[in-house]
Amino acid sequence: MNATTHSLPATQVPAAGGDSPRPHPGRRLALAAVGLVALATLPFWAGDDYHLHLAALIATFWILVAGLNLVVGYTGLLSLGHVALLAIGAYAFAILAGTHGWPPFVALAAAGVIGAGCGFVLGLPSLRLPGFYFAMATLAFSMIVGEFLLAQDTLTGGGAGLPVPAFGAPFDSLRGFYWLVTGLAVAVTWLTWNVTRLMWGKAMVALRDSEVAAASTGVPAFGIKLTVYTFSGATAAIGGALFGSLQSYITPDTFHFELGMFFFICIVIGGRGAILGPLVGTIVLTALPEVVAPLAKLGQFFYGALLLAVVLLIPEGMGSLIGVLREKLHPSRNVKQVVAPDLARLAAALRQEPQA
Repeated sequence: MNATTHSLPATQVPAAGGDSPRPHPGRRLALAAVGLVALATLPFWAGDDYHLHLAALIATFWILVAGLNLVVGYTGLLSLGHVALLAIGAYAFAILAGTHGWPPFVALAAAGVIGAGCGFVLGLPSLRLPGFYFAMATLAFSMIVGEFLLAQDTLTGGGAGLPVPAFGAPFDSLRGFYWLVTGLAVAVTWLTWNVTRLMWGKAMVALRDSEVAAASTGVPAFGIKLTVYTFSGATAAIGGALFGSLQSYITPDTFHFELGMFFFICIVIGGRGAILGPLVGTIVLTALPEVVAPLAKLGQFFYGALLLAVVLLIPEGMGSLIGVLREKLHPSRNVKQVVAPDLARLAAALRQEPQA
């Protein structure tokens, strides 16, 4: 019996899932231009100095989180010691610019180099460890740095701390300092965005998802992890120098363990594997104390509640809500082909007698 031939019926239905549509390049450029104008003009409509101080603090924290996001969000390394790199940058800037009188921008660059060197020295042995032990190594590093800052009275001021100088004119005012840190934050964002959308970003994601599979395809796992960690050390130290200048006085207690977890949670809440999500997480978590100021005693409660809600309800982070909202406003036109089973043809094939 010859098999009956049928054409394969197919229907087109709207896609139920799939990637969110990417905005048109012209639209993305327009959104970026609007965002830059809003950031540049914020000092004129921020309301008061406290809100401008809060905006400068968000930009300062974001410089660190942007580098840490490459380590945690893209490469999948659980680093708990970036608060130590933040402290190293702040103290390096305070000692070089304050104690030794270096020009602030030279001291800022030197702090970044010192932070990169510390990241390289820390990552060289510890990045060979598996995930849990690497996290413990970075945690131990943060404890060592804290004890060192307390013990070296002549260098760091011990428990009394050090004053941190401000930048020269026109960055010696709060408005000028805001423009300085915002400009650096935009530059770091542009740099990390370019890194993640090219082959380096794909290699980091491959290492995060399966290091063995990535290494088997020729991805230099250790070299990429060490480079990323060194870069994040530089951004953390630069963020620390700016944070110290914004605070004007630092002590070892300024760089407590909860601050290190704060940066980590910004990435978890915002969503790993993206740039916009951790940025949203940094803004929300930094501004949260202002929102719940009347309930200051419950500050940690709100942090914990927000983290729990995000992990349970939107494990991909708050950044994923932007893609959902964009899909609602501009539904994807993607369609998928649904091939209906040809049962008659299948039955005919099963009834076909084997040829002698």
